[in-house]
Amino acid sequence: MQIVRQLGRLLLPVACPCGELDVRWCARCAALLAGPPVRAEQGAPRLDRLDGVPPVPVWALTPYAGPVRDVVVHWKDRGRADLDHLLGPALRRAAARLGPALSRAAHGSPGDAPLAVVPVPSTGAARRARSREPVAVLARAVAVGLHDAGIPARVVPALARRGSGRDQVGLGARARGRNLTGAVRMTRRGGRSLGQRSVCILVDDVLTTGATLAAAERTLERHGHDVLGATVLAATPPPRTSGQDGTASPRRTWAEV
Repeated sequence: MQIVRQLGRLLLPVACPCGELDVRWCARCAALLAGPPVRAEQGAPRLDRLDGVPPVPVWALTPYAGPVRDVVVHWKDRGRADLDHLLGPALRRAAARLGPALSRAAHGSPGDAPLAVVPVPSTGAARRARSREPVAVLARAVAVGLHDAGIPARVVPALARRGSGRDQVGLGARARGRNLTGAVRMTRRGGRSLGQRSVCILVDDVLTTGATLAAAERTLERHGHDVLGATVLAATPPPRTSGQDGTASPRRTWAEV
């Protein structure tokens, strides 16, 4: 069997996205995703609605920098679907830790319906290129993590991107905002699944400027739904708080998790 494994590595080399050979992901990269979720919305200027309502709370596992960026890029755009088994469990653990805070925030919300876990949609072009929706994997993990914490939750893919909007990669803050103006819509099926009023949490992979999450939040609110917050794998560190090693300084937390 050892000979077979060695031959397999020659024919199909295995490496962590950071470059370490002979492992699908290394201990260092896994450790970067093992910490508690922290509040990250203060570094996302486009989350500010400019209407006096505070930005939607966003929890991230880690800064989007260094090896974490490599992992996410390989997972989304380089065919590394096997990284589902690293990133999904990481976000499941985070959601379980967030359970008490979300339960307190949802207190007084209508009914006893499960919390709606809503994945942020990709563009049609990105979905076709990837042949899948990577964020759907994260949404399922969040729903399971909330169940682990005793909170009923269900995944509701309620949103879609309108038209053929350009992918957000490489766009600055203002360009992202323009690109997403009116670009997120409620699907007919999603509207039926959510009903008249649901309590939702958004899920995405990376928080950059916050334009995508803000567009999703506004769409849900226009249809009468409450958005408690959002969870993401990683958040781009604001330039003023990032250190020489690419890590972010501690952010103010909304609740102990």
